[in-house]
Amino acid sequence: MIELRSDTFTLPTPAMLEAAQTSPLGDDVWGEDPTVRRLEHKAAELMGKEAGLFVSSGTQGNLVSILSHTVRGDEVIVGDKSHIVNAEVAASAVVGGVQLRTVPNTRRGMLDLEVLQSSIRQDDIHYPPTRLICLENSHNACGGAVLTLEDMASVRDIADAAGAAVHLDGARIFNAAVALRVSASSIAEYADSVTFCLSKGLSAPIGSVVCGSGPYVDRARKYRKMLGGGMRQAGIIAGPGLVALDTMIDRLARDHENARFLGQELNAMPGVHVDLLTLQTNIVIATFDGHGRTAGEIVTGLERRGVRCAAVGPQTIRFVTHRGVDRPDIEAAVEAVRSELGVGAVAAAT
Repeated sequence: MIELRSDTFTLPTPAMLEAAQTSPLGDDVWGEDPTVRRLEHKAAELMGKEAGLFVSSGTQGNLVSILSHTVRGDEVIVGDKSHIVNAEVAASAVVGGVQLRTVPNTRRGMLDLEVLQSSIRQDDIHYPPTRLICLENSHNACGGAVLTLEDMASVRDIADAAGAAVHLDGARIFNAAVALRVSASSIAEYADSVTFCLSKGLSAPIGSVVCGSGPYVDRARKYRKMLGGGMRQAGIIAGPGLVALDTMIDRLARDHENARFLGQELNAMPGVHVDLLTLQTNIVIATFDGHGRTAGEIVTGLERRGVRCAAVGPQTIRFVTHRGVDRPDIEAAVEAVRSELGVGAVAAAT
């Protein structure tokens, strides 16, 4: 079975499994797990921040980040296609008592700056204060599109003028950094806090890291405990995370190459459209609107042919490349789609 539903299906490498068995352990709630401490320190260095906090997931990381920037009754501005507003179970509202205000995302995941500027709340007894602006880079729902450093800087300028903080959902920040050919810290520089995932393209089995200033991470650590995220001998899962940061970042370029190949081949098929402009990393969003079938029906047919992908809309399917699939797998997936749609090979645009 060729697994293209998500890069969360990556499996740990032998070196990661060895690290899980051999990493020194301690009680992390007491701050005494040396492997967790090493992971947090390394993550902070990579993000150009003072401190890091190991959390169980990206969703938990975003939640403790938002809680640490706000108080109940504040307002947080997010993109209307962001993971925070669409796929995190309204956690910010339920747990934090904050209001999420959405601004349209452009096709490449950027916030509409004009709308963002007009959405900043003025000081008025009727309004919640705008305390935080959240960005996502790379952007999951926008086909893995990447915000440039100029994009990040423009939002930073608006936030500074408003006295608001910036949080970056950098679940796939290393994909963005590889695509832009810059360091991850160059992207994170424009955010007060950033969270990134170890368990997607980096192939570690569990976990994310929140990074920011020392006092900020101290607040986040307390919120992590409140949410039940205080883990004991957590080095058993932090060890594989360290291996991921040491060995998995540079190879993400291969995932991007495979995604580009897949997207071009799909886009060349009749009745299939892929936005090649936003196809910059490892996520391919394809619209199947010329075959009289729903995305769910096509996904079911492809699974019978040995390819797993995900319907993300009535006519839209997502394919995600990762370490677990190589170029022959991608070529086989392309042939499966052709067979399922009943179309022949067409030369893809380069």
